[in-house]
Amino acid sequence: MRKLLNTLYVTSENSYLALDGENVVVLEEKNELGRLPLHNLEGIVSFGYRGTSPALMGACAERNISLCYLTPQGKFLARVSGRVKGNVILREQQYASSRDEEISLNIAKNCILGKVHNARWVLERAVRDHSMQIDVERVKAASGLLKNSLTLIKDCQSKEQLRGYEGEAAQVYFRVLDQLILQQKKDFSFHGRNKRPPMDAVNALLSFVYTLLTSNITAALETVGLDPYVGYLHTERPGRASLSLDLIEELRAVLADRFVLSLINKRIVSGKSFAKKENGAVLMDDDTRRRVLTEWQNKKKEVITHPYLKEKVEWGMLPYVQAMLLARYLRGDLDGYPVFLWK
Repeated sequence: MRKLLNTLYVTSENSYLALDGENVVVLEEKNELGRLPLHNLEGIVSFGYRGTSPALMGACAERNISLCYLTPQGKFLARVSGRVKGNVILREQQYASSRDEEISLNIAKNCILGKVHNARWVLERAVRDHSMQIDVERVKAASGLLKNSLTLIKDCQSKEQLRGYEGEAAQVYFRVLDQLILQQKKDFSFHGRNKRPPMDAVNALLSFVYTLLTSNITAALETVGLDPYVGYLHTERPGRASLSLDLIEELRAVLADRFVLSLINKRIVSGKSFAKKENGAVLMDDDTRRRVLTEWQNKKKEVITHPYLKEKVEWGMLPYVQAMLLARYLRGDLDGYPVFLWK
């Protein structure tokens, strides 16, 4: 269990939540794992199937503490709230901010600043850690271009400009991503991003992991009461989780891309695990998909220090932290949305 920004996260899938006086108690096989006073909490998020006592559910409803349930893999199941629907006000603020050109542009800019900043530091780390295995001049040149892009993004005046700068920065980054593939180069060559369908093994892995991360972000947004389908940079389209696609930008390179590179460089996946279809699409087999899912769950358990909160959190908790920070900004508790900046 972990408390972040007045929300209790219970990550053990075998935990049962109960009420003892004014405290929520986390139990596993009748053993108490921990307890917290209810008056310190705004929400409780459980990644498990064991459930919650009716007494605790009633106490949370009475105090307007939201109860959210997700699968152990992070798929959103349900949210339970009491008579006071605090998330209605939050969603009204979200809808209003999405229609406000200045606020909407500022949030979108922050997301893309995070994307480009983190992509740049993925390249910088490669130079630092693998200078003998990569073309340092090419990678440093790309890093320099991304640094210049940050200034352009900060000063841009419209979403059209922002999308243009984001697209140019993405091309710069993807042109040198192949340099970061250090093993199995014959089976895992990368010559640019392609999708729907992916045309090589690297793109197949990227698309699959991006889908996993988008699902986690959508669950996080649902958990804090935001509407995943109303975004700021990505336009509203039926069935598209536009806000999830906004928030994934800051995490693509630093979490998803680095994870895919580690799968290849550590030889966790192999070229034999992918098949090419008649239309050119490349698909991974079922065993590899299961292996990637297992490694993804392990990756989410790794601990880092959050640059804004200055607290230790798991990688898997990042979507929830960022969703909460965005909600706090929309409520007026923060002056701006603090995008995740990795270094």
